[in-house]
Amino acid sequence: MKNYQEEKSHTMREIEQQPALWAKAVKQFAPIKGEMDQFLQNLETKYDRVRVIFTGAGTSAFIGETIYPHVRGEIRKRGWEAECISTTNLTATPNYYLDRDIPTVMVSFARSGNSPESIAVVELAEKLINDFYEITITCNSDGALAKRKRAQDEQLVLLLPEEANDKGLAMTSSYSTMMLTALYLFSGDKEKFEKDIVDVAKAGEEMLETCKEVIPQLVKEPISKLVYLGAGVFEGLSRESALKFLELTAGKFPTMYDTTLGFRHGPKSILNKETMVVVYLSNDSYTRKYDLDMLKELFAETNRGPLVAISGKVDPVVAEYSDLQITNSLLEENEDVWLAFPNVIFAQSFAYEKSLHSGISPDNPSPDGVINRVVQGVQIYPYGEEN
Repeated sequence: MKNYQEEKSHTMREIEQQPALWAKAVKQFAPIKGEMDQFLQNLETKYDRVRVIFTGAGTSAFIGETIYPHVRGEIRKRGWEAECISTTNLTATPNYYLDRDIPTVMVSFARSGNSPESIAVVELAEKLINDFYEITITCNSDGALAKRKRAQDEQLVLLLPEEANDKGLAMTSSYSTMMLTALYLFSGDKEKFEKDIVDVAKAGEEMLETCKEVIPQLVKEPISKLVYLGAGVFEGLSRESALKFLELTAGKFPTMYDTTLGFRHGPKSILNKETMVVVYLSNDSYTRKYDLDMLKELFAETNRGPLVAISGKVDPVVAEYSDLQITNSLLEENEDVWLAFPNVIFAQSFAYEKSLHSGISPDNPSPDGVINRVVQGVQIYPYGEEN
């Protein structure tokens, strides 16, 4: 097998740096938490109703999908509504999603801030919505989104530490650190958040060590397909996990994601002896019942490949009904959104090692340019000329 030591340096470093980077990001933003809270408070005072749209393209869109089930509670306390709509949908069909008379805050996630759709969407929204506000969470201070100039009370730009601006093709530390920043922004108790991130970072370090033990054997499994399953915040995480494997292995292994209950409704037909399934189990006692039912059902299937269960707590039932149980007991009492951080390290590490094992360069798994670090080939059209 070829030696990809040089190419892997960016992606592997970016995966491994995440626990330290999460702590660094919170430390960086802590001095301006008053400014963050004031931006939101001003909108709450000004309007009875506010619409919050989490947006981005690809992995950046999946950040919103991952955190949405958790942060909607904080947002609803303000009397606001929240939803996730990708920039790829907003750009192509703004008439479906942008409402002129509803005050709207668009939270844009962007590694580079230069994707054509990301820029087009805020320009469209500024034109089509009477009261439009921007929150940009980005890794690139030189990106077009970061450089947009609007009135101070209309725009909040949160620039991540430079290390989060991943050099590898696939987003890794940029995904998790932008996710962390959004959670911090909307947190109603930022002091507690700052304390909690210590345990989250430790859990990330623990997962990195676990991956060194279990993944060398996993990559040898003769799989041809991979499925990630999870409910709530783990649906968005499953989508990102599936994409990461697909990207880093250059599409050699088809992937799928679904909710735990949704898998039975047709998608389960993907199973065969070369299909690996990874189940993210919830810490919530009610949700976990459904996760365990699916785990037991999958374990009983004869026509399947390896079954991996990732859990926030050591569970003898999970051990009995899976081929491999990966636990992160440091977060046993925490909400699922915190488990997403160490869990994504597993997904990234597995994708990275499978890429190497398949003779692919993880930093550049698409040398023919089928996909690019910043998307290419997008033509943005003026809106309204057809009407």
